[in-house]
Amino acid sequence: MSMRFDAIVIGTGQAGPFVASRLAASGQSVAVIERHHFGGTCVNTGCIPTKTMVASAYAAHLARRGAEFGVGVGEVAVDMKRVKARKDAISGASRDGVEKGLRGQERCTVYQGHARFEGPHEISVGTERLSADRIFINVGGRAAVPEMPGVDRVPFLTNSSMMHVDFVPSHLVVIGGSYIGLEFGQMFRRFGSEVTIVEMGPRLIAREDEDVSAAIKEILEAEGIGIRLNARCISLSSHGDDVCAGVECQEGAPEVVGSHLLMATGRRPNTDDLGLDRAGVTVDARGYISVDDELKTNVEGIWALGDCNGKGAFTHTSFNDAEIIVANLLENDRRRVSDRIVTYGLFIDPPLGRAGMTEGEVRKSGRPALVGTRPMTKVKRAEEKGETYGFMKVVVDAETKQILGAAILGSSGDEVIHCMLDVMYARAPYSVIRRGVHIHPTVSELVPTMMWNLKPL
Repeated sequence: MSMRFDAIVIGTGQAGPFVASRLAASGQSVAVIERHHFGGTCVNTGCIPTKTMVASAYAAHLARRGAEFGVGVGEVAVDMKRVKARKDAISGASRDGVEKGLRGQERCTVYQGHARFEGPHEISVGTERLSADRIFINVGGRAAVPEMPGVDRVPFLTNSSMMHVDFVPSHLVVIGGSYIGLEFGQMFRRFGSEVTIVEMGPRLIAREDEDVSAAIKEILEAEGIGIRLNARCISLSSHGDDVCAGVECQEGAPEVVGSHLLMATGRRPNTDDLGLDRAGVTVDARGYISVDDELKTNVEGIWALGDCNGKGAFTHTSFNDAEIIVANLLENDRRRVSDRIVTYGLFIDPPLGRAGMTEGEVRKSGRPALVGTRPMTKVKRAEEKGETYGFMKVVVDAETKQILGAAILGSSGDEVIHCMLDVMYARAPYSVIRRGVHIHPTVSELVPTMMWNLKPL
C-alpha cells in the first residue's frame, strides 16, 4: 500500500530542505528522502569542508610569512589529523543541523534510503511506496572521471575522497586546472605537498578571461605550484608506489610522477539510478534533467532543483532554485531562472569574485561597451595586508550605462563583487557606485575609482 503525501522531496542538498519546510509550513504533508548524508555536496564534500580546509591552509601560509609583518613564529608545522578533525566537526555540525531541522519539522516525514520512480507520481524507498501529486528532485552531482588511458589501473582521489585525507601527500598531481583542482592544489601546497597541476587546455579556468587566467597562474606559480598546460593526451600508469601521468605538452618533461593523484575533471548529475524513464522525465545527453524557466520538467507535477538540472552547479544557485519554486507555488510571485545573474567565486587565495558577463563574452556580443581595470597594487588595504596579487575589472554597456560584468581577483574579491552584483540586479547605471562614498581603507573603496577610468572596449 502506498503512503500518500501532498509532496515528495528527493535529496537534502541546499534546495530540498527549504522547499520541504516551506511546503510543510503551508499545511502540506511532505515526505523527504535522503539516501546518504543530509546536506548534500556543500555540507559534506563541497563548500563547507573545503573552505574550512582552505582556512587552515591560509593560517599555515600566513604563519610562514610572519617575518614580513615583524612577527616571529618559528618553524611552522601542519598537523593534518587536526586539520581534518576541525573540518569534520564543522561539516558534521552543519549536516546534523539539516537532519535535525527536517526531522523536527511538523507535517514532514523523513525516509532514509534510495529513491526510485515507479511511475510519474510514485516513488519506492526500499519496500516503502510513496505517492504525491508534486515531486521535487534535488539529487545533486558527483565527480566525473573521464575515460583516459590507464585510469582504471591506478588509485586516484576525487573531491569526495579527499575529505578522508589526514596526511600531507609528498607530491599531489592534480588532473584538471579549473575551480576544484586549483583550490585543492593551492591548499595542499600550503600544507606542505609538492603540487603539479595538469590541464589539457592552453590556460587555466578557460571560462574566464585570459588576463584572469594568466594572473591566477602567476599567483599559483609564485607559491611553487607546477603547472602543465596543453596536456592534450593524458595517460596514467603505476610507477612503483607512485602514480605517473603521461602528458603530451608543448613544454616540459613527458611524464609527471607523484605520490597521489587527484582527478578534478568536472561533475556529473546523480540521475542515472533514479528510474526517471519510468516517470517519463527527459534528460539531456549528459544526464541533466531538462527543465523550463520555472524548473518544471516535461512531466506535470515534477520539478528538478540544484546541480541535477544543469542550470548552475553552485550552492547559491541551488538555493535560488528553491526560492523560485516557493515563490511560484506559494507566494504568487512569478520568478524564473532567466532572472538570475551568473555569479560565483574561485576560493584560492586571493579569491576571485565573478558576476555577469566576461569581457570576452561582451566582445562577442558586439555591443558598444566600456571597460575599467585597477591593479590590486593600487589598493591600500591589499598593500597593508601584503596581498597585492590580482586586479579588478568591470565592463559597462556604453549606451545604457548598466554594468554587464565584473571580475575581482584579489584580497576580499569574493565579498567586494557583491557591491557590483546588487547594482546589476537593480538595473541601475554604474554611476550609482561611482558617486557612492565607500569606507577607507577597504578594497571596496577602489571600485568607484575604477569607474572613473572607463575606456572603450
